[in-house]
Amino acid sequence: MKKIAVVGTGANGAGIGADMVRAGLDVTFIEQWPAHVEAIRERGIEVRMPDRTEVTQVPAHHLSDVATLRDRFDIVFVGVKAYDTRWACELIKPLLKPDSLVVGLQNGMTIDDMADVVGADRTIGAVIELASNMWEPGITNRQNPPEESWFAVGSISPGTRGREEEVAEVLRHAGTVEVSDDIRSSKWMKLVVNAAELVPSAILGLELNTAAEVPGMYDFMLNCGKEAVRAASASGSRIRPIFGMGDENVGDPDAFAEHLFEIVLTQYSLPDTKTTSLQDWLKGRRSEVAEINGLVVTELEAVGEPAPFNRLVVDLAARVEAGELAIDPDNVGLLLAPL
Repeated sequence: MKKIAVVGTGANGAGIGADMVRAGLDVTFIEQWPAHVEAIRERGIEVRMPDRTEVTQVPAHHLSDVATLRDRFDIVFVGVKAYDTRWACELIKPLLKPDSLVVGLQNGMTIDDMADVVGADRTIGAVIELASNMWEPGITNRQNPPEESWFAVGSISPGTRGREEEVAEVLRHAGTVEVSDDIRSSKWMKLVVNAAELVPSAILGLELNTAAEVPGMYDFMLNCGKEAVRAASASGSRIRPIFGMGDENVGDPDAFAEHLFEIVLTQYSLPDTKTTSLQDWLKGRRSEVAEINGLVVTELEAVGEPAPFNRLVVDLAARVEAGELAIDPDNVGLLLAPL
């Protein structure tokens, strides 16, 4: 039986890992929140979903325990924040086999960071679409159960081409899985949605759907997504369907961005869904704005194109994280007035 590790068992990682354990797989949790590890050890990981709650016993280790582990893992799923990718991969690297696979279940374009550390021939790219939140150790609130969750996996190197199904087979216990023939483009398409939704709604301190209903905000958020589509093209990626979409609108970048955004709002969000960026700020942590909206700005500016909507998001997020601006619905004026 393959040995599997999940490095970063926050809201998403814990739920996905629990699905694998319940399917009979050999899974180990590695986590940086000490109280969370202790809670899992004491009573298991509790996954609360809209229609059921499941408690699963799983081995859980603190980061400091990793140096004591001797078994090597066949597949490692990395679920830490995008900005923590490099150190998480360095942490687990000594426990990899020459033919192990490392999979980033993360937002942002973390593929190259992972490949730099563990090697492109051990890296599998992934896209994840589900909503979860975690406020208490040992408990994850998963708003999209496995039957409503979606993933894509894909190779970035000839060395892993043909091995995508090894990862897909495992992930199918947690949701629908598509094997992408261009995972870099697939990840960019998810970033289009993330640019539109994550930080713009967090700046208002509102749930995603509530923020989108504030007058002017839907168009603002959509414009962030439209800039992200152009950034994807500027980076060399292509528009391609994700989330089980068809080929409609692939020739119209703006229409495609809107279709993506609507899918997330209507199929993957509940009325109380708070984006991961808002959760980060409510917990006093920094967001992934640099890895998402900031990347859009960087890619477009590199080809001489402006990105005013994403640039404004980056600038306001910097003020929030510096303690100069409180998240508040009244911030809508700061988002809309300059543009």
